[in-house]
Amino acid sequence: MGGHSYGAFTTVNLLVHTNLFQLGIAKSGAYNRTLTPFAFQGEQRTFWEAQATYIHMSPFTHAAKIKTPLLLIHGENDSNSGTYPLQTERLYEALKGLGAIVRYVSLPLEGHGYYSREGVGHVLWEMVNWCDRYLKGEGCRRVSGFS
Repeated sequence: MGGHSYGAFTTVNLLVHTNLFQLGIAKSGAYNRTLTPFAFQGEQRTFWEAQATYIHMSPFTHAAKIKTPLLLIHGENDSNSGTYPLQTERLYEALKGLGAIVRYVSLPLEGHGYYSREGVGHVLWEMVNWCDRYLKGEGCRRVSGFS
């Protein structure tokens, strides 16, 4: 399971609430909605008007439930106000502290999207290696009912 930006948020939320996937890849996402306090996506209320919603919608607050290997990738120069690199850094630190299988790749000189040949190549390399390890290699696990 993988995604970029809102897709990364969705990826991590799926890993929090299901065990259907063998790995996750999340690129440049927002994982703690309390860090975007003035509305997000379809939510028009501020954090102070809807604290429970912001906390419940944040995969960061449910990080202890993630048992799936997760690759996190983020551009160091992401200037998108909802997806500053701090979002990924904090999720990575939480998962590491909880003993999860997680890797964080920071891309120097890249923003919210990745455009340089080196950046795109590095992301592809990281993703292929992650999939090789957790879909084919020693880190592979079987999900009951699936091969």
